[in-house]
Amino acid sequence: MSGTRRTTRTTPLTRADIVGTAMALADSEGLAAVTMRAIARGLDVEAMSLYHHVANKDAILDALVDAVFAEMYTPRVGKPWAEELRSRCRSGREVLTRHPWAVGLMDSRKGAGLDTLRHHDAVLGCLREAGFTLEGAGAAFAVLDAYLYGFLVQELALPFSDEAGPADVAGEIISTMPAGDLPYLREYATERVCVAGYSFGDEFGPGLELIIDGLERRRAARQSGR
Repeated sequence: MSGTRRTTRTTPLTRADIVGTAMALADSEGLAAVTMRAIARGLDVEAMSLYHHVANKDAILDALVDAVFAEMYTPRVGKPWAEELRSRCRSGREVLTRHPWAVGLMDSRKGAGLDTLRHHDAVLGCLREAGFTLEGAGAAFAVLDAYLYGFLVQELALPFSDEAGPADVAGEIISTMPAGDLPYLREYATERVCVAGYSFGDEFGPGLELIIDGLERRRAARQSGR
């Protein structure tokens, strides 16, 4: 029949195929490229066949978030909380660097999948079993996620490229500074950013330690009755 697209796919279509193709599209072209038609083209099927496995595009976005959480380290409840959540945040940064489109989606979906829910349960479990109050666990979880996601937003937005790295960009900014003005910014730029080998990502670990140290002091003080 004229106008009917023929496919050459020889294996049964699965939900995992759809999610994997959608993730590959998002990684290579951005989230806007994830459409039912584009996914169908990538799988060599008709777009309507996708609806046998997913309800709509929102369901695919939910599944993508779930797949990202599945890649992240899930903290082990009952183990030392600081080390577990330190590993979780470091893993989260690595995963979100691979999937930068996911940063703004991570906690935005109403249809959270099981991997997402298990991950959140494990984070809360680590904090509660370590002695954090219910309120304290919620606050700790919020500040850790704010740091993780916020750091990625800032890191991904920096005006660096293969041609112009941190030192090049900082050097250009320094050249525009009024002589004798902005001493602390000049010091940081020249003695930190312009030093060979500097990467903004190097700031993640020390910042995470500041947060974990502060949370541990609050936890220990509460348990000692102070």
